[in-house]
Amino acid sequence: MTRNTFTDIDLNEARRLQAVADTVLVDVRETWEFEEFNEGGINIPLAEIRERRADLAPFKSIIVICTNGVRSKVAAMDYCRVPEWLDKQIFHVKGGIIESE
Repeated sequence: MTRNTFTDIDLNEARRLQAVADTVLVDVRETWEFEEFNEGGINIPLAEIRERRADLAPFKSIIVICTNGVRSKVAAMDYCRVPEWLDKQIFHVKGGIIESE
């Protein structure tokens, strides 16, 4: 079976890519964490990523982020397993948000 792969990027690259059309930043932290501080994009807590895949269907590129890169890596790997998403570019912010602080 063919599966997609994700690309590790840093926070600065994520910020640049966010400006590109058809790109979405997905923050997989809990809602309260997102409300406290975020890099923009949409908040889909890790526990909800499968139920909310339809939210991401229109986008060509998906950037996944969390606090330190652990939850976002789980989400990126899950998104790589979606058979209909082989044409999507999936990016993972290695080190997460705290990398920049």
